[in-house]
Amino acid sequence: MEYNHNEISAIAEMKISVFFMKVKNICCIGAGYVGGPTMAIIAQKSPEINVTVVDINEKRIAAWNDPDVEKIPIYEPGLSEVVAEARGRNLFFSTDVDAAIDAADMIFISVNTPTKTYGIGKGMAADLKYIELCARQIARVAKNDKIIVEKSTLPVRTAEALKRILDNTGNGVNFQILSNPEFLAEGTAVTDLHKPDRVLIGGDLDTEAGREAIQALVDVYGHWVSDDNILTTNVWSSELSKLTANAFLAQRVSSINAMSELCEVTEADVQEVAKAIGMDSRIGPKFLKASVGFGGSCFQKDILNLVYIAKSFGLNEVADYWEQVILMNDHQKRRFAAKIVKTLFNTVSGKKIALLGWAFKKDTNDTRESAAIYVADYLLNEQAEIVVYDPKVTQEQILADLDYLGTRSEEENRKLISVVNSAQEACEAAHAVAVMTEWDAFKTLDWEAIYEGMLKPAFLFDGRRLLDKEALTAIGFEFYAIGS
Repeated sequence: MEYNHNEISAIAEMKISVFFMKVKNICCIGAGYVGGPTMAIIAQKSPEINVTVVDINEKRIAAWNDPDVEKIPIYEPGLSEVVAEARGRNLFFSTDVDAAIDAADMIFISVNTPTKTYGIGKGMAADLKYIELCARQIARVAKNDKIIVEKSTLPVRTAEALKRILDNTGNGVNFQILSNPEFLAEGTAVTDLHKPDRVLIGGDLDTEAGREAIQALVDVYGHWVSDDNILTTNVWSSELSKLTANAFLAQRVSSINAMSELCEVTEADVQEVAKAIGMDSRIGPKFLKASVGFGGSCFQKDILNLVYIAKSFGLNEVADYWEQVILMNDHQKRRFAAKIVKTLFNTVSGKKIALLGWAFKKDTNDTRESAAIYVADYLLNEQAEIVVYDPKVTQEQILADLDYLGTRSEEENRKLISVVNSAQEACEAAHAVAVMTEWDAFKTLDWEAIYEGMLKPAFLFDGRRLLDKEALTAIGFEFYAIGS
């Protein structure tokens, strides 16, 4: 049988994998701290690609679509401007998950992967039920070939489970699974996305379809990221790299915090120690700031996941090593709270303690695993009266964080803790003030007026090494800073 030139071309086109085609429609399942900002930047930098972010949380999607772009649900410097530029042009937020999946060439999975609170692996393993639900929904809806991108932080070899679900429950379409972990720091997420240290893409390097899928995602990022900053690897290395990066960073924080306690009993200053060792080019200065402890959605969750993976393979010494990073962090929060109690003459019962800051770090409204939650809980157990001020965190979120711990009833939490609208109000008639988040605005508060309004002696506990000890001591404060 003979074919003319046009027929041969048509047959050749039919055989070209969908993965080789340019991506025109992206769907992201999950409108949280990773999915929302990442998709906003992709839409901003790739105006020819339609980007739809979907979530079953109607309230969250409504907030992303709020006409007042300053009311989007995530606070990140510069994010509202990016959303304003792209929203309605090629960036869309929707609760119609099926429609977005159906239209997409590439689907990012960016749903929550919390630590399990039940069953095997309780307290350590990642809970992958939301990931599996996403996979089954994609398999049910998809009618043409798709590239699936793991954006959530996942245990190594999760891609294998995704592949099995998609291939065995789908409609006979082909799926390629990529790992594209995020390396964002909350508070600088927009900058991190605009100028990433690296973009890591893991996929099936052994097949043509796998390599084409990787290239399709490389081309998306290639709109603004240079080839030198895009790293491609196999999917397993990519999945494990995210856990490893967070473990190494958290390890540095716990290491300097361990030294902070030693500094306090030897009259050394941890800030001076950190500066000295940070000037060593082999060590460097980053993540060497002593504090009341690290928080956020990633560090603790990812290290616990790493511990669980190591234990599941019988690597107990490896597991014990990484678990100590978490134990040190927990100890730092407990000892800071205990220092407040001890300094206030061994009792805080009925005493007003002002906590300045509730977010786990400045320039974000994210409170997950914030040190403030655990310090507040400890002090509430000692029957303190807690007053909180944070410039970006709502009363609803603060109460929800305490309720989640389950230490006491919701009714009790609402009796024992109050949330106010200014630092001055929080500190009025307080026995002590504790700085829990390093918001820049706390540096320039009218500390003389705050001192005048407090009960005496007026105690000030700096959990972030943010304030000028000499200036505040001169005002009259009994001042304590971690590591000095």
